[in-house]
Amino acid sequence: MTTTQSTNAPEESPRLQWVKFAPEVYKAMVRLDAAARQGVDPVLLELVKIRTSQLNHCAFCLDMHTKDAFAAGESVERIVQLSAWEESRHFYTEKELAALALTEAVTVLTDGFVPDEVFETAARHFDETELSQLLASITVINAWNRFGVTCRLVPGHYTAGQHG
Repeated sequence: MTTTQSTNAPEESPRLQWVKFAPEVYKAMVRLDAAARQGVDPVLLELVKIRTSQLNHCAFCLDMHTKDAFAAGESVERIVQLSAWEESRHFYTEKELAALALTEAVTVLTDGFVPDEVFETAARHFDETELSQLLASITVINAWNRFGVTCRLVPGHYTAGQHG
C-alpha cells in the first residue's frame, strides 16, 4: 500500500505592496473605513464585508472578515450560507437580508443602478443615518477589495482583530 501525501499549491507573492508606496492613501482609507463603520452593527458589518468580498473574489478580505466574524461570535452556518443567502433567508433577519440585497446591488451594478425596490427595502429597515453609514461601509469594502484583488494580496496570515 502506497501513501501519497498531498501538498498545497505554493503561495503567490503580492503583485504590489501598495501600502508601502502609497502610505497616505492607505491612511486615508483607514480613516474612511473607521468613519463609515460608526453606528453600523459589527456583526452586520462583517456579513456585508464578507458578501462583498465573495462577489469581488477578494481572498485577502474574505480571510480577514471571516476571521473577524467568527471572533465576534458569528456562526459557521451563517457564514457558509452567505454566498447563497437568497436561498437561505431563514438564517438571517429581515434587516440583514435588506443589507445583503443592498450590498449586492451596490457591488455588482449589473444594470448600472441600484433598483428602487432594493433601496426602499433597506430604507424601511435603516433610518437615514444608518442607511448612509451602511452605504459608506459597502463602498469602502468595495474599495478595499479592489486594492486586494488588483495587488493580489495574500490571504491566510491575518489574525482576528488585527486591523480593527
